Amino acid sequence: MTDTPAPRKYVAGKRRISMYVSWSYPAEAGADLGNCDNRYSALAEARRIFYPAMERFSDPTKFNQGISGTMDMFASDFRPAQQVFQETSGQPVPILERVNKAEELTPLDERTISDVDTLIILGGDHQCTSQQPNVVEAQALKHFLSREGNRLVICPHHDVGSSPDWATREIEHKHHGDAIVSGRDRWGHFARSLFEILDIPIENRYGLSPAKVKGTPEPVPLSVISDLDTPGLMRGVTTFNAHLHLPHLALTRDDPKEVRLLATQAINPDAPPHPFVDAGHREFNALLWLPPNGKRAADVLVTDVTHFMTMFGGAESQKQFWRNLAQW
Repeated sequence: MTDTPAPRKYVAGKRRISMYVSWSYPAEAGADLGNCDNRYSALAEARRIFYPAMERFSDPTKFNQGISGTMDMFASDFRPAQQVFQETSGQPVPILERVNKAEELTPLDERTISDVDTLIILGGDHQCTSQQPNVVEAQALKHFLSREGNRLVICPHHDVGSSPDWATREIEHKHHGDAIVSGRDRWGHFARSLFEILDIPIENRYGLSPAKVKGTPEPVPLSVISDLDTPGLMRGVTTFNAHLHLPHLALTRDDPKEVRLLATQAINPDAPPHPFVDAGHREFNALLWLPPNGKRAADVLVTDVTHFMTMFGGAESQKQFWRNLAQW
């Protein structure tokens, strides 16, 4: 999947956008199928669970029936966002993998991000594969954030089953409602390490069931905090998607000047109980913006990785979000 475009020249008004999938393809695809935790499902497993909806992927001569088949399906679903970014920006938009099928590492160093204005990090890694920037990458990312006008978009996914208490993990698993995911499915180590390295007070928690329009697979409208959305990122955007489980992007420091909450998403009121819901929450944080401050000249945006995919509903509204992002 890794694209290798020629370096892009700066052109006023034409953002140079790069998408970076933070997984190690070999580590994820080579996970032990005998261990159900902390891995992608094999395509054959998904077909069995969701039979007959996925039988169009049943031909083994066209679709790898192992974990690779599922990963390839997800990877291809980043292409619509790539196309929208290219059409809107007028610049080529590469999709890079941290470690590709050939076991080649593409680090986030100056060679990779020197021609980038907007960097979108797509957190496709499970925590057990231990993906995180090395010292050189950390310095390159800090330098990237020191440049005025740059944007960093960090996109982790859920964190299901983090509690050491089995009973709590069972409750969380029943709430999130995805039969193909085990009781422990922890994503986004790369994103989590970025939050720590770059002093970003956010953490992806839980796998919450989003509300859908009754009788449809489509998500209910977002609650948008328009007066805080000065960049216009949510202009014309009504929904994200209704993936079976989405994270609450929790703030680890309470400073409204540091982080602006731009949108929340409703939790499925008909889902089984969850501790977060039992505590009185009916929505979860879906989009957070960190404007430049005294320590950082660039903007940071945090949302879920599936909001750059189309297979979970809300595609047209998400495309408007991508256009807004490409024009920001």
